[in-house]
Amino acid sequence: MLEHHWVAEGYAAPNAQVYPWQWLWDSCFHALIWAELGRPDRAVRELERALSTQDDHGFVAHMNYERDPGFHADFWGRRGASSITQPPMYGHALAELVRRGTELDGVLVGRAERGLRFLLERRRRDEASGLLLLAHPWETGCDDSPRWDDLCPGGWDLPRWYARKGELVASVETDDAGSPIGNHAMHIASAGFNALVAYNARELGEAFGIDHLVREADALAARLDDRWDPGQRTWADAGETAAGSGRARTLDGLLGALVTADPALVATALGDALDDAAHGGRFGPAGVHRAEPTFSASTYWRGPAWPQLSYLLWRAARRPEAPAGASAELARRTVAGADLSGLAEYWDPDTGRGLGAIPQSWTGLCEVVAGVEGLA
Repeated sequence: MLEHHWVAEGYAAPNAQVYPWQWLWDSCFHALIWAELGRPDRAVRELERALSTQDDHGFVAHMNYERDPGFHADFWGRRGASSITQPPMYGHALAELVRRGTELDGVLVGRAERGLRFLLERRRRDEASGLLLLAHPWETGCDDSPRWDDLCPGGWDLPRWYARKGELVASVETDDAGSPIGNHAMHIASAGFNALVAYNARELGEAFGIDHLVREADALAARLDDRWDPGQRTWADAGETAAGSGRARTLDGLLGALVTADPALVATALGDALDDAAHGGRFGPAGVHRAEPTFSASTYWRGPAWPQLSYLLWRAARRPEAPAGASAELARRTVAGADLSGLAEYWDPDTGRGLGAIPQSWTGLCEVVAGVEGLA
């Protein structure tokens, strides 16, 4: 699949018909798959292209339009790349490559460090929580999550939300280099996004001896733990949605399990990911808690299983603090879902029916999970 999706510009297009461009966190996940398949050269090439959009302040765009620089230029207000970022999964990807014995040059590692420093040092923060603010909901990768419902005038409605997302692109706040540092029309610090910034900073810092990244990752993780909601059993967002949709029980809200220093929270989050009355599903954890009124097993970002989120929770389940057997069970369900869905973009967690683009490159993460866990 990855070979079939490879384009001359140097990356695997997620899906040639639906997603022909390069997305930042997609390519970082592709790098992990290439490495598992014994092609670290392709992994490095894909990361180089993903980080090639970086500007002088370290900002890395979430979309690279190298194949057609003018495409969507009017929408983003710039040519060749988008005006927002995505979870900086390049920290984890580079750390994994090193752990697998791949030699990396300092240029690529330096780009990754600058990308994380941009977020940790230049991105605006919510004063009350100390967490990083989003410039747009898309920066989380969770496009139509119930966590954004309070941002949709009149309550969540697909056409209204589609229009609102476009309006929020136009209100992104930038610095003097045009790098996104916040948004004039929204004030939200996503728990999931902050967890992934902390996780990737720690991964890169520990792998390459960048001590300041480790310190900043730990500090951000500590602030995130202040957002744990014991009633909802999730890490809640901070900012204007904190008392409302920012507490919705979504799978990305459990990503704090990657970085928390509290073993009890790791166990609680992973327990809910596997509990069939909560997020658990025969073919991987549901993207929305089953008790949420917004849950719909087959609706985009309202309930299906997403392979990249399942992978990240599986990484959390590999922590020493995680409950015994959690990683193996998450792996088994995720691999089963990826297989039955035909390597779909996402799928129904109860039936495994493929949804979205089929096949989608990042679902090759099932190969990484299966390889590490020793699944046939």
